[in-house]
Amino acid sequence: MIKKKNGFLTFCFSLVPGAGEMYMGFMKQGISIMAAFWLLLALTTFLDIGPLLFFIPLLWCYSFFNVHNLRGLPDEEFYAQEDDYAFHLSRVLPMEKWGKAQSGVVAGILIFVGACLLWSNARGYLYWILPDEAVWILLDSVPQIVFGVLLILCGICLIRGKKKELDGQEKMEDGMEKTEDGQEKTEDGQEKMEDGMEKTGEGQGEWK
Repeated sequence: MIKKKNGFLTFCFSLVPGAGEMYMGFMKQGISIMAAFWLLLALTTFLDIGPLLFFIPLLWCYSFFNVHNLRGLPDEEFYAQEDDYAFHLSRVLPMEKWGKAQSGVVAGILIFVGACLLWSNARGYLYWILPDEAVWILLDSVPQIVFGVLLILCGICLIRGKKKELDGQEKMEDGMEKTEDGQEKTEDGQEKMEDGMEKTGEGQGEWK
């Protein structure tokens, strides 16, 4: 049940990512944040995926300030809040509407984690093949090159997505224009039909 709780206890629980949200009744938010935090910690600790360390303090700060922002809301706004998964995961990855976009997100995450694991394990073998200086150069340059390539690919995807959106809007506008033209032609046809019926009526009157 969503409810404002004791301020001191809320502060104490907010120090653990996800616990503060769960303490106030936002179970979905709390569970998703806590699961993400401990999953990142496990991956960086046991699988030695260093780049994921960057996200741990970000997630902690997000959870901490999210708790206090929620508690600081007026009562009407606080009780109007819906309990949803953190980062709107139910919208990004809706199970009932799973499509290419959702598959792409999951695939990207899996590829990133897999690449980090491979690179982490391959570093030790490089010392057997290459001189130490060459290994240090590779260790320093390869992650930056990969990150740069990923940024470029993300930019290309954003441009393509925007272009598709603009093309869709243009097609929609063209379709609306064609519909309006068709309506105008239909109205013209109806007017001509009415004129023809009037002329037919006049001709029948004259014949009588």
